[in-house]
Amino acid sequence: MADFDHIIVGSGINSLVAAAMLSSKGKRVLVLERESRFGGCMRTEEITLPGFHHDVMAATFVLFLTSPAHAALGADLARHGLEFCHTPHPTAVLRPDGSSLVLTTDRAANIKTFNSLAAGNGDRHGADVGAIEADAPFLFALLGGELWSWPTAKLMISQAWKRGLRGLAAWMGEALRPTRAWLESTYTSELVQALWAPWSLHTGLTTESAYGAQMGKVIAFALEAAGAPVIKGGASQAVSAFKGLIEANGGELRANADVDRILLRDGKATGVRLADGSEISASHVICSVAPGQLYNRLLREDTAALPEQVTSSLGDFRHGRGDFQLHYAIDGPVKWKTEGLDDVALIHLADSIDSVSKSSNEAERGMLPVTPTICVGQPHRLDPSRCPEGKSILWLQIPDAPRTIKGDAAGEIDTGGVWSEATREAFADRIEAILASHIEGFGESILARKAYSPVDLETMNINLVGGDPYGGSCAVDQFFIWRPFSHSKNNTTSIENLHHIGASTHPGPGLGGGSGFLLAKRLGG
Repeated sequence: MADFDHIIVGSGINSLVAAAMLSSKGKRVLVLERESRFGGCMRTEEITLPGFHHDVMAATFVLFLTSPAHAALGADLARHGLEFCHTPHPTAVLRPDGSSLVLTTDRAANIKTFNSLAAGNGDRHGADVGAIEADAPFLFALLGGELWSWPTAKLMISQAWKRGLRGLAAWMGEALRPTRAWLESTYTSELVQALWAPWSLHTGLTTESAYGAQMGKVIAFALEAAGAPVIKGGASQAVSAFKGLIEANGGELRANADVDRILLRDGKATGVRLADGSEISASHVICSVAPGQLYNRLLREDTAALPEQVTSSLGDFRHGRGDFQLHYAIDGPVKWKTEGLDDVALIHLADSIDSVSKSSNEAERGMLPVTPTICVGQPHRLDPSRCPEGKSILWLQIPDAPRTIKGDAAGEIDTGGVWSEATREAFADRIEAILASHIEGFGESILARKAYSPVDLETMNINLVGGDPYGGSCAVDQFFIWRPFSHSKNNTTSIENLHHIGASTHPGPGLGGGSGFLLAKRLGG
C-alpha cells in the first residue's frame, strides 16, 4: 500500500486548493515544498522595517473570491482565519497630467461618471459588463472549466443551438479582439481607455494581443462586482488558513522538502525521491510547477520514455515578460496630489493605450521601458493592521519588465545585459521618480524601500522563470486547450497517475486555484 493517496509537489494556490479538497474527502494527502515557507507567490514579510507587513508578490484576491474553489472551501477557510478586506474603489488610473478616473463597485455610479466624460461611454460600459454577466455560465465555463469534457461539449452544442453556428462563430470572433480594438472602437474618452488598457498586462497579454478585449471586459465585471480585496494580515494568512484546513482534514504539509525526482514503474508514477535520498510512495503525483521543472528536472532520468510530441513541445514553450516589484514603508499618510485616490486599492500610473503598448513592447524586446506602466497598491487603506498606526505601505508591481535585458530604451542605464543589483536599483529610481511626481513630499516620507527584479523573483521561486509570474506566455496559441502544449488535455501527462497543475496549465495564472480545483474534482475531491 502506498504511503499516500496523493503527493502534491509545490504549495501555491492550486496545490493548496487541491490538497484541501482531496483531504476533505478522506484522501491521504502530502504537500511537499522545497522552500522554507508554504504558499508559492503568496508570502507576507517585513521586508522593509519591523511592523510593516508587505505582500512580496501576490496581493489582490478577487479571482479567488469569485472562484468555484472559494465557493467550495470559503466557509471552511473562514473558520481557519481567512478574512477579506474591501474598499468600494477597486481601481483607478492616474495620468501624467494628474487627471484620474476611479472605478467603484456601483455600476450605476460608473455609468454616470463615464457618461459625464464622453456621451455614451457610460452606456457602453454598462453594455460591456452586462454582456459578461449575461454570458457568465458559458463564458466562465470556457475560462475556468474542464475543456476536454462532456459537460463542455454539451455546453458548446447548446450554445450553437441557441445562437446558431454562425452566431457562435461571431461570438468567438468578437471574443478574440485585442484590447486596443475594443477600447478605441467603444470608448471616446481617453480617461476610460487609460483606465482599462493597463489591465491587459495583468493577464499576461498586451494591448495588441488576441482575446485581450474579452479578458478586459471580464476584469471590468469582476472588479465592479467583487472589488479588489486583500487578505487581512497579508497573503500569508490565506496560506495559514489553507494549512490549518488541510491538517484538520488529516493532510500533511512539509517544508524544506525538495523533490528531486518523480519515481516511475511500468509507465506509472509511483511516488517521489527527495533531495536527501528518501523516497515516498503515492497512488498519484500532482506537480504544480513550470513545464521545464517537470520535464527537465523531475523527469530528467526518464526523458527517453516521453513521447516525441512532449519533448518537441517543451522546446517550443515560451515564457512571458518578467515582473518587477517595489515596496515602500512610508512615514505618515500617502498624500496624492490628485484628489479621490486615498482609498483606491490599485492605481495604475499610465497615460493611454499607446503608453501601455509602448512599455510592454520595450520589455518584450528586452529593454527597460522608458516609462513603465506602474500598478500601485495601498493595502494599509483596506487593512490597517499591515503597518504601525500613522504609517503607510505602498506595493508596486511593474508588469512589463524584461526577462533578459538587452539594454535600456531610454539610453540612461548601463545594464551590462544583466539584472544586477545596480540595474535593479537604477530602474527602481526611474519608477520612484514617476511615483514621486504624483505624491506630495514623497521623497521625504520614505522610511525604507525594497525592490525585486525578475531574477530576484526567480531566485525566490524557481517556477517564476525569468520573473514571469504567469507560468508562460498567455498568447492564444498557448492558452485554453493548448496550455501548456497543443496536445495537452485536462491536466494529464503522458505518464499514468502523474498530473500537472499550476499557472502553466488551464485555466492559467492568477489566484483562482482553477487547475487545482478541476483536478481535485476529477480525482474525487
